[in-house]
Amino acid sequence: MTKIEMTEMIMVAKAAKGLSWEAIAAAADMSPVFITSCCLGMNSTPVPAAAAICEILGLDAEVNAALEAFPTKIWDQAVPTDPCIYRLYEVVGVYGDTLKEIIQEKFGDGIMSAIDFTMEVEKKENPKGDRVIITMDGKFLKYNAW
Repeated sequence: MTKIEMTEMIMVAKAAKGLSWEAIAAAADMSPVFITSCCLGMNSTPVPAAAAICEILGLDAEVNAALEAFPTKIWDQAVPTDPCIYRLYEVVGVYGDTLKEIIQEKFGDGIMSAIDFTMEVEKKENPKGDRVIITMDGKFLKYNAW
């Protein structure tokens, strides 16, 4: 089973059961952001979490194995047109160089890890319109000189 086939089966089961990503992540005892990424095929799922996801969604061992499999992290290189994803590209396009400058000023020449990394998405209610809070927490990786 491919990661794409796995994701399709998960999405169908999630909708049929009326479950949220938070409910699925709670069953797996892990972060909703990480578990969603696993279910979308971009990360491998730890063994106990894969079993919990399959149990709550009523999916079989083939899906379990696909969840545990190591992914090839490839995505479309074109700028996406989905408005939510496009806006995140826009944020990086507008503020990417700024973030790079500030990170390097504070830490030195290096990057933020996307491996030793966590992310949370929160909702902040506001009378002028609810706010999206995205917190990314990654280890700083200094470039080596040799």
